[in-house]
Amino acid sequence: MRITVIGTGYLGAVHAACMADSGHEVLGVDVDPRKLVALSDGRPPFFEPGLPELLRRTVDSGSLRFTDSLQEAGEFGEVHFVCVGTPQQPGSYAADLKYVDAVVDGLAPHLRDGSLVVGKSTVPVGTAARLAQRLTELSPDVDAELAWNPEFLREGFAVEETMRPDRLVVGVTSDRADAMLREVYAPMLAAGCPYIRTDLATAELVKVAANSFLATKISFVNAMAEVCDAAGGDVVTLADAIGHDTRIGRRFLSAGVGFGGGCLPKDIRAFMARAGELGVGEALSFLKAVDEVNMRRRQRTVDLARELVGGSFLGRNVAILGAAFKPDSDDVRDSPALNIAAAIQLQGGQVRVHDPEAIDNARTQFPTLDYALDVEKACERADLVLHLTEWRQYRELDPARLRKVVREPRLIDGRNTLDIAAWRSAGWTVRALGRSQH
Repeated sequence: MRITVIGTGYLGAVHAACMADSGHEVLGVDVDPRKLVALSDGRPPFFEPGLPELLRRTVDSGSLRFTDSLQEAGEFGEVHFVCVGTPQQPGSYAADLKYVDAVVDGLAPHLRDGSLVVGKSTVPVGTAARLAQRLTELSPDVDAELAWNPEFLREGFAVEETMRPDRLVVGVTSDRADAMLREVYAPMLAAGCPYIRTDLATAELVKVAANSFLATKISFVNAMAEVCDAAGGDVVTLADAIGHDTRIGRRFLSAGVGFGGGCLPKDIRAFMARAGELGVGEALSFLKAVDEVNMRRRQRTVDLARELVGGSFLGRNVAILGAAFKPDSDDVRDSPALNIAAAIQLQGGQVRVHDPEAIDNARTQFPTLDYALDVEKACERADLVLHLTEWRQYRELDPARLRKVVREPRLIDGRNTLDIAAWRSAGWTVRALGRSQH
């Protein structure tokens, strides 16, 4: 099929390359000229494992190309995927839909007869119905439809999860739209991927409900970590024990400094805001507590760090291992690691940050922090080391070797993924959130 992908950020670039690799002819659309040059060169403007090779292959084959023209997109495509961002509105929990609205307004006058516009962006429930009406108003002489097909990608696994998704959810209003999406995803369906057809509203709700459930699970175990700290329990053992219950499961039941990134925090807030508009705000009131628990983990880590260095950061060198909000990504949006680093610096600490991929992005967001390109340089003469993003290379560090470069061998494992016994055996004082000090 001839497919366009409008918005070539993280979601759009991955989707475009994967659709092209699945056998479709794909046109990516964006307004950022630098991004278009990089993508046309086969270079993704962000770090995502597996994407550079996939992008290069599809660009070189001619199955994927890029443009800044919605007119060209409208004349080219049968199916148009809308993948632009929906950030949080300044001063509000609500989602900002100006980019989604702009795409529909700009694309509608150029649509071919029989076109299908498919939203993938995360939006408040009711947006798709409104956009469908808008599409009809702007292209009354064209038989075009709107559908919603939410994405469920995890950064670091996006290529794999696009090519082999654990489910496909499509909100459609006709059999024709359903048939077109089945053709788009024919390779995935042939491989046995579950396919869930529903209405527009349910498709929108599935994404925000999934993110809200995941956020709740993470904040629950972090709340248990607070109780374990107070009672002398061990949250890792607790999580292992309740994770054996098949109704609960162990995945994403890991205590630490909490979640961040460009999705979970703003999505649960937008969901609360939309529920309030619908008159059912009390139904999602628990998400406020989920958000508060999550944000409190950052302050708890700063407090623990201050305690370990004697009650004040003044004159103390602090090494931060990790800048990205999660491993296998260079995304620093709402990064707990950088939030903690900045808070320590504001309280007088000399902070140096290391990350395998995210230093450039971190420097753009937090230019006053100091950065190091290798772990030992970051830890040089440190009074405290904080492990805040669970990159594999941090788990493989030699604590005995690292002890030789620090001033004081103190460590906070903010992700509960290091071998604490090995670090303590090497002479380190180690604290981890929700775990015994011994």
